[in-house]
Amino acid sequence: MTLVTAPPQTPTPRPAEPSRRLTSGHLKRSVPWALLGASAGLSALLFGIVAMADDRGFDVAAWLIVSALLYLVLITVTSSLVEGRRKAVDRLVTGVVTLAFLIAMVPLVSVAVTVVVNGVAGLSAEFFSNSMRNVVGEGGGALHAIVGTVLITLAAAVISIPIGIFTAIYLVEYGRDGRLSRGITFLVDVMTGIPSIVAGLFAYALFALFLGPGIRMGIMGSVALSVLMIPVVVRSTEEMLRLVPNELREASYALGVPKWRTIAKVVLPTSMAGITTGVMLSISRVIGETAPLLLTAGVATSMNYNLFEGRMMTLPVMAYSQYMNQGIPAQAYIDRAWACALVLIVLVMLLNLIARIVAKVFSPKLGR
Repeated sequence: MTLVTAPPQTPTPRPAEPSRRLTSGHLKRSVPWALLGASAGLSALLFGIVAMADDRGFDVAAWLIVSALLYLVLITVTSSLVEGRRKAVDRLVTGVVTLAFLIAMVPLVSVAVTVVVNGVAGLSAEFFSNSMRNVVGEGGGALHAIVGTVLITLAAAVISIPIGIFTAIYLVEYGRDGRLSRGITFLVDVMTGIPSIVAGLFAYALFALFLGPGIRMGIMGSVALSVLMIPVVVRSTEEMLRLVPNELREASYALGVPKWRTIAKVVLPTSMAGITTGVMLSISRVIGETAPLLLTAGVATSMNYNLFEGRMMTLPVMAYSQYMNQGIPAQAYIDRAWACALVLIVLVMLLNLIARIVAKVFSPKLGR
């Protein structure tokens, strides 16, 4: 019997299935910029025609707003047609977030540019080397105000930083959820929102009880500023201490290290960068206060290096007094006011730079 074998059949090739992708396409990097340019051009043409028809100037603010809105519409529609709905929503949200950031930057940049442009006119060697003693009209300087600002703020920091850090350590490491810690937390929350003038009235009333009414001293201004600084230091330090992992504390306790030494050698060094940033933020928050210093430190035109005797001038108070009590020529007083504001901003920038350096130096070094 002969067996007949069928010839091998070759499998028929199946048609290749199209690859499935999350999106049907992708926009080139130049497309969003091209849409932004087109939006700006179309809106500029529109507002240019309106300005020529009504004989008015070109409205820059309205042009920017319409350009941004038109760009959001164009990028959303284009991305939806090419990339799909999901990517279109992503690009829309990205545009909205970017627009919100630019809007937030407008007042910051505007203030910085205005202060720099107007403040440079009042800066000179005499401004940094002389005081306003026996000066009427042009001339004089702000050396007494710069020294007063540094001394009062330094004294306020010496008062506030230890109290704020020790309070935060108690709340995080010792108090936990006790009744006392809840009361302290409530008082800190209340102090965070008090107006600065209330802090000035508190310091004035406190010193008036012992030294009599009408007293004005630099240390009074430091006490008023410390009332504003302490809640900021407590809150920032408390949050930084809570971020320290409990494993570090437990490892230290397992080695037999006492709690106070664990806090000093493990917890505080680990959170030093955040604590330093919070302290600098609190100093920046109070260094420009005017109302409490008007009540406590007063107004002076001469140098005073003693915080415990006599009135003491500060930069924010000098800027306020120069602008509000203009003499002849008035432009000299206005220039000095803007120069004081510029120097104050530079001081705040230097403090933030020092804070970053300190945080980088004292932050824990990561290694294998």
